[in-house]
Amino acid sequence: MARIGFLRRTTGEQDLSKGTLPAHVAIIMDGNGRWAETHHQPREEGHRAGVGSVRSVVNYLAKHGISYVTLFAFSTENWSRPDWEVYTLLELLTEAVRDETSALHENNVKILHLGRLDRLSSVLQNEIGRAIEITKHNTGLTLSIAFDYGGRNEIVNAVRRVVASGASPSEIDEGFFAQYLQTTDIPDPDLIIRTGGESRISNFLLWQSAYSEFYTTQVHWPDFDEKEVERALEAFQVRKRRYGSLDSSH
Repeated sequence: MARIGFLRRTTGEQDLSKGTLPAHVAIIMDGNGRWAETHHQPREEGHRAGVGSVRSVVNYLAKHGISYVTLFAFSTENWSRPDWEVYTLLELLTEAVRDETSALHENNVKILHLGRLDRLSSVLQNEIGRAIEITKHNTGLTLSIAFDYGGRNEIVNAVRRVVASGASPSEIDEGFFAQYLQTTDIPDPDLIIRTGGESRISNFLLWQSAYSEFYTTQVHWPDFDEKEVERALEAFQVRKRRYGSLDSSH
């Protein structure tokens, strides 16, 4: 059975340069609404505040040489939220992609999208397509935005593509199947961070997270600053990743 390590904050300061850092950090950005409640503001202000955290967190991870970052921004289940909240999230993503693409491009960031596009507005589809096109040759950090994404949906669609390819059962192994996922050009996440206090995976990168280390914090996403990222990376560095095997000492 695949193991997911659950990480909590470590005590004391560590020098990040002295340990192994994850190549791929994926983040479930949770707690915007609760942040707004604690600050006596409308929920949409929580989502707006969360956009600012994206900028600072991505910059911090890029500065530390992280090669891949994936942000879970909107799930396939989030369409069931109130219409006004869905509209707000769609508008915020449209604004963020439009406003941030140039700066990300200047910093050699490559932008990718995970999830469905067909249910998004034509304006948002165009902004995402433009961002992907402008940054496609960049060689720095790869930033994947999972928007209208669901892990089960991704796996079902991959199965459909495998069947359509006419592949024989003997051809299909884990490596073959992974080529039909949306993350075919992205390594599996080494570290998955979830903010907001919950400890569930919420249909995020189900196939890819088989051996990811999981870090959860009570801090809401708008308050997840550089110091909080550092704590998550420190926690990752003290883990022993055995991938199902035993330590040599055992």
